[in-house]
Amino acid sequence: MSCLQTIADYGLRSLGIGERLLPKTDFTLCQQFTLIGSGLIWNVYFAILALSLGFFLSISVALARNSTALAVRKPAEWFTFVFRGSPLFIQFFLFYEAFTLLPKNGIELNLGFVEITAGTRWLTRAWAGALIVLFLNTSAYAGEIFYGALRSVPKGDLEAADAYGFSGWKKFRKITFPTMLRLGWPAYTNESIFLFHATTLVYFSSFPAWQQSGDALYYASYFADKTFNPFIPYPILAFYFILLSLAIILVYGRIYRYLNRHLPQDKRPRFRVRPQLVR
Repeated sequence: MSCLQTIADYGLRSLGIGERLLPKTDFTLCQQFTLIGSGLIWNVYFAILALSLGFFLSISVALARNSTALAVRKPAEWFTFVFRGSPLFIQFFLFYEAFTLLPKNGIELNLGFVEITAGTRWLTRAWAGALIVLFLNTSAYAGEIFYGALRSVPKGDLEAADAYGFSGWKKFRKITFPTMLRLGWPAYTNESIFLFHATTLVYFSSFPAWQQSGDALYYASYFADKTFNPFIPYPILAFYFILLSLAIILVYGRIYRYLNRHLPQDKRPRFRVRPQLVR
């Protein structure tokens, strides 16, 4: 079988397209690159959706934490504390157990004029349940990042906005929000890279893969178990994640330059990513 035929057969296997049976013997390097790359589609799916949705929730959490109203600030503080204070793997386990306790037939909702049944089975699937956990986890971490950035907005900028007559929403949109993003963006980039790496924990979580359509680590572990040689599939997996990390750095670096476009060329801060050894 040629490498092109292997790509055609297994390139989209993680989505249920192509060959259903995994190769059993005579594993080739092309098969390992193809299947691990196929599983990477799920890692990208988890990361992109969790980051996209989590960005908006994290901004809300940061604003809530900065609020003077106790009823708004305290829930945000507890949300951040719980999700930052507990291991991500334990969160996967607890959420899966909670989702399995929901009625299998769904939850009946009486809206007065009609009764509907909301399904709950989909919550125990990895594509939904694991995504919810990653979304809440990254929202807590990013919320803390943006809260720190919000507290670091120079008072001089705010006083200048007041002097120009900016107030309320206009002041937030023109001064506070852009400055908060500029200050928090390098740290948020690190969080985004970490979340991409954290998607591999879905393999170890209780959320099942549907019809063996697992993520990249699923296929890397399959080849390592079959060949008794972990020094080929796992470096391939690491290679893919390094490429993804570089892509994130390039994209986020471009956004960072856009956020600082108003500054003179010699005054623009350099975008430097310092990977966190310990989160």
